[in-house]
Amino acid sequence: MRNFDALNDTRNLEYSGKRIAHHGLHHQIVVSMMDLPPGCEGAHTAEFYLDRLKKIIDSDIPYHSICFKDATGTANPKKVYQTIKEARKMVSADTILWFHSHDTAGIGISQYLAAVEGGIDGIDLAKSPVSGGTCQPDILSMMHALKGSDYTLDLDYEKVLKAEEVFEEAMSDYFFPPEAKMVSPTITLSPMPGGALTANTMMMRDTGTLHLYPQVIKEMAEVVRKGGFGSSVTPVSQFYFQQAYLNVTQGKWKKINPSYGNMVLGYFGRTPAPPDPEIVRLASEQLEKPVFTEDPLDLLEPGIPQAIKILEENNLPVNDENIFIIGSCEQKGLDFLLGKARENIRKKSDKTADAKAAKPAPAAIQQGPRSYSITVNDRAYNVTVAEGTGQIEAAAVQPPADASDGGTEINAPAPGNIVKIMVEVGDLVEKDQPLLIMEAMKMESEINAAAAGKITAIHVAAGDTVQTSDLLITIG
Repeated sequence: MRNFDALNDTRNLEYSGKRIAHHGLHHQIVVSMMDLPPGCEGAHTAEFYLDRLKKIIDSDIPYHSICFKDATGTANPKKVYQTIKEARKMVSADTILWFHSHDTAGIGISQYLAAVEGGIDGIDLAKSPVSGGTCQPDILSMMHALKGSDYTLDLDYEKVLKAEEVFEEAMSDYFFPPEAKMVSPTITLSPMPGGALTANTMMMRDTGTLHLYPQVIKEMAEVVRKGGFGSSVTPVSQFYFQQAYLNVTQGKWKKINPSYGNMVLGYFGRTPAPPDPEIVRLASEQLEKPVFTEDPLDLLEPGIPQAIKILEENNLPVNDENIFIIGSCEQKGLDFLLGKARENIRKKSDKTADAKAAKPAPAAIQQGPRSYSITVNDRAYNVTVAEGTGQIEAAAVQPPADASDGGTEINAPAPGNIVKIMVEVGDLVEKDQPLLIMEAMKMESEINAAAAGKITAIHVAAGDTVQTSDLLITIG
């Protein structure tokens, strides 16, 4: 079981590592790697990674092998070689060293060759149709890259081809976003893990904000630098992307994402380098929390009792699997177990069916007068043209009545998905009372009542996707 911490804070590997070993599993402990955007300096050198490795070796964490993990695929080959070569000298001859990367930036094979020359024992590869791009380098490509060298994967080409044939058939109906298979050179400027890249672009596609992706990626460099240079791997990669998204959609540093804020304040552990003091100040003010310098594990409440309580309250079986699902995924886990979860598996056949269902019927030929709405000098008019006569009738449109006449409208502040509705029609609510929970880019936020009153209408349901300003709830 591969066990990593994005901040490379060894304390975060202790409890999990001990539990993995206790249950008889192979514990592969990880040093997380990446390259920094141009102009950035702080951690992420071979010396830094070797210092992290020394801390692991000097700790009492039991492990069976060590992995150097670059989820972004950006660590330059020279640094990979230097890190692996020196790491090989620090561990016993029988310690297995592994290297993991993605081909997002197009340098995966070069990284692997550097790791092999440095003395690595194992690498992660993938087979078609999912290899390359945001996934791992391809098996056949790596076999070819090693030809003529002193190393081999010792695999049979024919068997690999047969396995790919079977796999391609099995995957033929699954939709792959185009960016999943692309080489994205700009990732070297703004490190983003392969898995997170497609997850984020799919969410942006769903919420109609994919056009903002280039701006968000460009913003990533500053977010990484000011956040203390944690490795761009789960969950920190998502913190970076969420903060970059907020910087683009709501203005630079106008709103601190809670997860990013907690990271710079120290609630997830020590960042590799000190975060920007001004960002720390903003995070402390907005989250109303002080800087934390102790062990983050000391803050955690036992999760199993709470998970059991949730299962019992919802009449669900209490077993290890369900406890794990609730403990890991919280509300989404509960929705899954209750059969209410939204399925996010994309298939080509589904898209074809949707396209056919959405195909409009041939437009009927309109008879008689036709009406149009036009705007002249910022004033709206309804215009009716009588066919064949040239006669035109125009009437100024009255401005819409104030929304307050029919109650207070609660609108979506941004694109996103409805996760949970916390009120029902007829409920009496106070001003600022939470009404529902929205999610955008894996960020959940409460939508609160703008005024006190009675819920007269709920215009959305859990699982719906909404756009900015869409009507959510009406308060009478």
